[in-house]
This record gives sequence, C-alpha cells and structure tokens, in this order.
Amino acid sequence: MQSNNPVLGRAFGSQGSAYRTQTRTPTPSAQELEQMYQTTPAVERGAMTYDDVVAKTGIMFAVLVAGALVGWQVPSLAFVGLIVGLVLAMVNIFKKEPSPALMLAYAAFEGLFVGGISFMFENYAVAGGEPVNGIVSQAIIGTLGVFAIALWAYKSKRVRVTPKFQRGVLIAMGGYLVFVLVNLAYVWFFDGEGLGFRTGWLGVAIGLFAITLAALVLILNFDSIEKGVQSGIPAKFAWTAAFGLVVTLVWLYVEMLRLLAILQGE
Repeated sequence: MQSNNPVLGRAFGSQGSAYRTQTRTPTPSAQELEQMYQTTPAVERGAMTYDDVVAKTGIMFAVLVAGALVGWQVPSLAFVGLIVGLVLAMVNIFKKEPSPALMLAYAAFEGLFVGGISFMFENYAVAGGEPVNGIVSQAIIGTLGVFAIALWAYKSKRVRVTPKFQRGVLIAMGGYLVFVLVNLAYVWFFDGEGLGFRTGWLGVAIGLFAITLAALVLILNFDSIEKGVQSGIPAKFAWTAAFGLVVTLVWLYVEMLRLLAILQGE
C-alpha cells in the first residue's frame, strides 16, 4: 500500500508491503487467503485498527492539552516549544519505525507552543488593533468544524483521493512552504509588526487558502489511515497515524488563529 501523505507516507508506503513479505508462509490459494483474512480479527493478526488510531490520537491530544496549559501559564515557553516541537516532528517523520516516546514528546512541546501563542493572541493587540478576546474559543470551534467537514467529505466520497489529487495537494503545500519562508524573512528584516504580507485582504485570502490546504491534508490523513487498516499494517503504526492527525490539526488551529486575528485585529 502506497501513500503520498506528507506525514504518513514514509511509514505506510513501505511497511504494508514489508509486513506482508516478512509474514509470508507457504502460499495458499486465493480462496483460502480470503477466508483466513475474513475470519481472523485484526487484533489477533496484530494489525492496526481504527480503534487503535482513535486511542493513540486521544493520548497524544491529552499530552498536548497538558503542555498547552503550561504554555498558557508561561507564554515565554512558546518559542522553546516551537523549536523543539519542529525538530521532534522532523525526527518522527523520517524515522522508519514509530517511536511513541518521541511522538508524545512532540505533543508535549507542541503543547507549550500552542498554549503560549494562544495566550498571546487572546491577550495582546494584533496589528495595531484591540486585544482579540475570545479568539481562542473561536479558533477551537473553527478547527473542529473544518475537521468535521473534511471527515464528512471523505466518508461521503464528495472528495476522492486520486493520484492527481495527491499531487495537487503536495504541490500546493510546497508553494505555501516557500511563501511562509519568504514571509518570515520579510518579517525578520523589514516588518516590525510580525505579520509580514499577512495583513488586510491579502492576509485573509492567504489564511483561507492555508485553512483549505490543511483540510485537504486531513483528507489525505484519513485516506492513509483507511488504506493502512485495509492492508493490515502492524498495530504500532497507529502511533504514526495519530501523529499525522495531531500535526495537521495543530497547523489548522494556528492558521485559524491567524485568520481570526487579521479579521478582528484590524
């Protein structure tokens, strides 16, 4: 099973075939294989299930929320959480085998970043405007809404994950990453406000694009998880699936904060 998902693809793309190769026994007939597969529960086969993914995602979010509570109380830790979380994210993405400890560490440090930046957006004036009180609850509701819409679109087949769809999302992500780096450089060297090009209606348009892109990446996550369950990859890769969902949802939440700040802060 091959996936082009930017977070899950490395693990899911190779492990499905590797797992089938490593567990190969004298080849039975196609009918016998089908019967064996249908009668053996996924748990007994040691394969990943949807329940595994839900459970691991819940654990990661519990750790992230705990970190966010600390970050809210000590917002100066946001920068530490951002840097360490980014490093841990890269390590987890490129590891061939999932490491629950490293993924939980990512969730903890990313929580520091999320809590700290949420406090700043909630209490500080943005782009010369008034403090945008209530923005955190609005961003949470917006994030949950986009997640629900993406899940509905995928399950109802309103959006189909085709190779063309996957390529389009990956190209868009590459383009957005280039913009983020250019905007960051502009902020560092020329713009004291900290928003760079993300102000006014241009900022709104960029924010809407980023939120849409995050929703499409969520759909890639759902597709990778479904294919992983169907192909019977090992249960340990439920951690990889959970990690991919958490990364995407954190990104989506931060984009929600930025968009709401632009709309309310100016």
